[in-house]
Amino acid sequence: MITRAIGAGSLVRDLGNWQDSGQSHSRRSSRPDPRPAYRALADSIRLLVHDGRVPLGVALPSERELAAALSLSRTTVASAYAALREEGYLRSRQGARSTVAVPARRGPENTGSRMPVGPAIDLSNASLPAPATEIEAAYAAALRSMSTYLDSHGMEPIGVSVLREVIARRYRERGLPTSPDQIMVTSGAQHAMRLLLGVFDDPGDRVVVDHPTYPNALEAIRRYGARPVPVPVRPENGPHGGWDLDGIASAVRQTAARTAFLVPDFHNPTGLCLDEDGRAELARIMRDTRTTLVVDESMVDLWLDAPPPPPVAAMPAGASVVTVGSTAKSLWGGLRVGWIRADRDTIVRLAGARTAVDLGTPVMEQLAAAHLLSDVDELLERRRAGLRERRRALCDALDRRLPDWEYTPGQGGMSLWARMPEPVSTSLAAAAPSHGVLLSAGPRFGVQGAFEHFVRLPHTQDAEVLDDAVEAMAAAYDQVASGRTPDEARLVV
Repeated sequence: MITRAIGAGSLVRDLGNWQDSGQSHSRRSSRPDPRPAYRALADSIRLLVHDGRVPLGVALPSERELAAALSLSRTTVASAYAALREEGYLRSRQGARSTVAVPARRGPENTGSRMPVGPAIDLSNASLPAPATEIEAAYAAALRSMSTYLDSHGMEPIGVSVLREVIARRYRERGLPTSPDQIMVTSGAQHAMRLLLGVFDDPGDRVVVDHPTYPNALEAIRRYGARPVPVPVRPENGPHGGWDLDGIASAVRQTAARTAFLVPDFHNPTGLCLDEDGRAELARIMRDTRTTLVVDESMVDLWLDAPPPPPVAAMPAGASVVTVGSTAKSLWGGLRVGWIRADRDTIVRLAGARTAVDLGTPVMEQLAAAHLLSDVDELLERRRAGLRERRRALCDALDRRLPDWEYTPGQGGMSLWARMPEPVSTSLAAAAPSHGVLLSAGPRFGVQGAFEHFVRLPHTQDAEVLDDAVEAMAAAYDQVASGRTPDEARLVV
C-alpha cells in the first residue's frame, strides 16, 4: 500500500516558531521555554495534527531529514518521535515509516452537556432562511407552467430544458461558454456528488479534499467506500493564499487519486476564495496529473468583499473540470435543486448511471428554480448585504468577548473559522447547549479527529442573536478550557 509522505520542508514551514507553539496563549511570555527541545518539538507536531495541518495517515520525514532541516541533533528528533508514539500520535510498522494518527479516547469526557432551558441559538447550521415572497412567487409561477409537462411521464434524467438553459446562461455570463446539454439537474449538491463518485471512482479509491471541508462531502466519500486524502487550507496565509497548491499536486501524485473535490469559491467553512492565478495553476495540475477536478460552487453567489474570479473550468487548462452548483446556500435549503456542469460525454455517462439512483429531480422544483434564477441578481445582493452586516456583528462580538480567539474573515460565504487557544472543540460543542447555544465541533470538518482547536461560526442570524450566542459560547468555553463542571461554574461570581 502506498503511504503518502510529508516533506521536511513542508513540515518546517508549518512548525514556524515551534519552540513556542506548544504553550497555550495564556502561558506565553518573554521567558525562555522551560521544556526540553524534544518535548517542544513533539508538542508542536501534536498541535499541527489537531489543527489538520499534518493530515492523518501521512508519514513524517525521516529523523535524519527533519534533524537537518531544523539544525537539531538526530537524537532530539528521535526523542520527539518516540514521545509522539507513546502518546498515540504516531503509529509504526515493521519496515515502514511512522504515520500520523490521533490517539483513541480513554473514556467519555465530563462536559456536563444538558439541554438548555428554553430554545438554544443554533450555530450548528450555516444556512439562510427562505426569501419568502420570492419563493412563494416562484412556486406560483411554476404551478402555472406545469400544464406543459402534464401530458408526459414527468421523469427528466438530465432536467427540464428551461432550467438547463437558465443555468447555462449564468455560466456564460461568468465567462464560461456553456450549452444546455452540458448541464444535468440534480436534487441538490449532495446528490450531484454521489452521482459523480459513482461515475469517476471505485470503492477504495483516494479522493483529494480541502482540509477542513464541508462535512457532508466527507460523509458522501466515506459512504461510497472511497478514502478522503486531506490537503490543508491555511487561513493564516491570508484570504488569497489559503490553498497549498504544491501540497495538492504532491497528494495527487503520491496517492494516485483519480478525483479531487475542492471548494475554491468561498470555501466552507473558511470563506476563502482562490484567486485567478491559483485557479489557473490548479487546473494545470489536474490536467497534467490526469485527475478529474470537481469544483463545488454552492457558495459562489455569496461573495461579500468582491466577486469571484472566473470559474476554474474557464481557465486555459480547465476543459475537463466538472462544476457542481446549488440553490441551497444562496436561495433556500428547502429548494432541493442542484446541477452538474461537465462536457457532453460526462453528462451522458451520468444520465446512464443515474437510473440506479433516481429518475430525475421533481419538475415543480425545477420550474420554481428556473423562475428564481432567471432574475435573481437583486435578491442575491440583498442577501449579501445582510451577510456582510451579520459578519461584522459576529466579528465585533468575538473581539469583545473572546479576544484570544483567532480568525481570518474570508471574502464570502456564511461563516468564520475560528481558532481557540485550547484544543477543546468537541468538549465545547458538548457543553454549549447547557449555555443556550448549539455548535458544530471542528473535527466534523476534518478527517479522523483533526481541528480540535477550531469551531465554525455561521453569521446567518440577526446581530442581536449573534451577540447573545457569542456570550453563551464564551461562558461554555470558560467552563471547558478551565476544566470546571457546570456546577463548579455556577459557583463563580
